[in-house]
Amino acid sequence: MTRLSNIKLRKSVIETCLAMNASGINQGTSGNVSVRGGKGFFVTASGVTYDTMTPDQVVEMDLDGGYFGDWRPSSEWRMHLDIYRDRPEAQAIVHTHSTHATALSCLRKDIPPFHYMIAVAGGTSLRCAEYATFGTKELSANMLRALEGRKACLLANHGTISFGPTLAKALWLAGEVEALCQQYFLACEAGEPAILDDAEMVRVLEKFSTYGKQDEEALAKEQAAGEAPVRRG
Repeated sequence: MTRLSNIKLRKSVIETCLAMNASGINQGTSGNVSVRGGKGFFVTASGVTYDTMTPDQVVEMDLDGGYFGDWRPSSEWRMHLDIYRDRPEAQAIVHTHSTHATALSCLRKDIPPFHYMIAVAGGTSLRCAEYATFGTKELSANMLRALEGRKACLLANHGTISFGPTLAKALWLAGEVEALCQQYFLACEAGEPAILDDAEMVRVLEKFSTYGKQDEEALAKEQAAGEAPVRRG
């Protein structure tokens, strides 16, 4: 195996970084991206601008915290490593400093279910992990606690982190988190948002078990609930 392996995965990390910044949910090199593969995962290098990043600057790491090549991984490599160790379903991770999510993270409060789409993060709230200095074991441990039963969370006075089964899904979720935080910010400016109760969120989470899926099992489940359109052909 050559040192520069998995070119396709490396390029997909760069493409995701460029899309992340182009969408406005990140600025400069403040966020980072990774995807599972190779000896563990591939993550952006520390301090390299995304529009000049080359595949060799996407760093391969193993799941013991070692890295390969001449470029040091992102200062937040530990968060990526610990998610891949702790959550086998995580195949890709996007960390951003998106504006509204970061602003709300400075309040150090969970975002309640003011909107049913809070369920995209996997639960009845969007949690905020306790504060710790960036790049530390403490921050990573705090993040894992906030991610229990979740696919995304806020990081106090820092930003957000999201994971998914693909880079596209992880990036989509990061965008949804920022949109929700902007909506909550605006709702709080206008007044006191009405919060959906636990019973409604249980129902929402059940519906989200088939959300966006096209398989027969999902269709049958929705039909049984009387909430699926009738297929005509």
